[in-house]
Amino acid sequence: MGAGGMDLDLEFAPRDAAAHPPALAPIYRSTLLRAPRQPLLSLRSTLTEITGPIFGESELDPIDADLTRNHARDGDPIGERITLHGRVLDGDARAVPGVLVEIWQANAGGRYRHTNDSFTAAIDPNFGGCGRVITDAEGRYRFRTIRPGPYPFPNRENDWRPAHIHYSVFGQGFSQRLITQSYFEGDPLIARDAILGTMPDVAARQRLVATLDMEASAPFEALAWRFDIVLRGRGASRFESVA
Repeated sequence: MGAGGMDLDLEFAPRDAAAHPPALAPIYRSTLLRAPRQPLLSLRSTLTEITGPIFGESELDPIDADLTRNHARDGDPIGERITLHGRVLDGDARAVPGVLVEIWQANAGGRYRHTNDSFTAAIDPNFGGCGRVITDAEGRYRFRTIRPGPYPFPNRENDWRPAHIHYSVFGQGFSQRLITQSYFEGDPLIARDAILGTMPDVAARQRLVATLDMEASAPFEALAWRFDIVLRGRGASRFESVA
């Protein structure tokens, strides 16, 4: 056993860069403008980046993980209520406790609560579209929310994003952050999505799809969807391109 109780004889599985979306992918038009043209530089992390932040339960409101309540003003948000849950794991399927998981999403009509979102769908005054939670001792997280709607985006002539939810997962420092998104099993728009289509590995795309979990669903209340996040190893969730 190594420091911190880690097994030093475990096989190290390096990240497969070929499975991640390339910075430049013509099918996703905006990468033509923002993909780097010069080789990337590797910069040393500062002490702040590798030692903070440290998140505690006391910093979160009890309803931060309930998107059906945390922005409600004078009623309930519109749309299908769902439970979104899963575990944060490392490459050897061990739980990663105490990490901050944040999500943000469009409302049931496919509209973000953002000044730059010009989609004609209505803003829901009772839905903010964001939440956060800290994983428990078993690496579990759980959100109650509204199933987001698809929306068009300016790419090809008639491109629509499938319903999806964005995630930010913080590790033990600012430099340890995963930004990704999950889709919903059975959505026919997944196969047509230009952004997801930038990923060359079909199996890696499938790992971004949340699966219907009837056992965790609440009868007469909400269906449940499960999405496990793997931080490192062969089964790792893909990083969203930030180039």
